[in-house]
Amino acid sequence: MRGWWREISGLVLPVSCGGCGRPRVELCPECRAELYGGVPRRVSPVPEPAGLPVVHAAAAYENAVRAVLLGHKERGELGLAGALGTALAGAVRTGAVRAGAVAGSLLLVPVPSARRAVAARGHDPTRRIALAAARELRRDGVRAQVVPVLRQRREVADQAGLDARRRQTNLAGALEVVAGGERLLTAGRVVLVDDLLTTGASLAEAARAVREARDVPPGAGEARGARGPLGSVRDRGGQAAVVAVSPSAFEINRNSR
Repeated sequence: MRGWWREISGLVLPVSCGGCGRPRVELCPECRAELYGGVPRRVSPVPEPAGLPVVHAAAAYENAVRAVLLGHKERGELGLAGALGTALAGAVRTGAVRAGAVAGSLLLVPVPSARRAVAARGHDPTRRIALAAARELRRDGVRAQVVPVLRQRREVADQAGLDARRRQTNLAGALEVVAGGERLLTAGRVVLVDDLLTTGASLAEAARAVREARDVPPGAGEARGARGPLGSVRDRGGQAAVVAVSPSAFEINRNSR
């Protein structure tokens, strides 16, 4: 019922810009430009967790971008999913082009939210953004679909307030691929997706779960440059995309190719 009410209210109630609050517009041109008007960049946190895929981000997590992400995730402003999906699609596309994989099928695998968080919010924000991103990619002629095969197999603590080491400990072994999900991961190149990169612990754990489900040990095939479910091992075993990352990581990597 809560999710239904949010869907309806998002259509009929007056709106203001999710980034700056400008009235009578869901997202103004200036905030759209901040969210997905730039070139996505390859980013990585410091310190970088072991097993982290190659990550591309659309924007820095600040100002309008931060407001839009929080509005969608925490305040149920579901209409913002389209713009966030456009931003995520840009990051996915950039990563695929640089990996030479844009001609194949892309499988967007969202990092799952905790069940209690989904229940509290009334929706799964990352999955919703991933669906919007897949639609955007298909409109551009890229074969893309969302494959939500990851789930939490145990409860984890709230990540807020935890440093990088504690986040890795908190998430270690927390994710798994659902029964039969490994078969779905053979249909294309897996791209792990999330709304926000902080320490990288969530994406590293998601990559581990996918490798484990496919029985692909870390580093396997490196000498041959082999490609597995997460892409080239020269890419440290995978590819991922996020809407936003900390400003420092985004700026440090602004000239990456």
